[in-house]
Amino acid sequence: MINFEEEIAKYSPSLEISQAEEAVLSREIIDVGDIIEKILQDKKDI
Repeated sequence: MINFEEEIAKYSPSLEISQAEEAVLSREIIDVGDIIEKILQDKKDI
């Protein structure tokens, strides 16, 4: 039987995951809200 407490204690994230997390968090990501805001601003300026 799997001892979940033991397995959780052994867990450590791989280097690739932590590097990917840093890359994602360090970039300014455009989401749908930003796109809608830009469209509305462009229409307002016209």
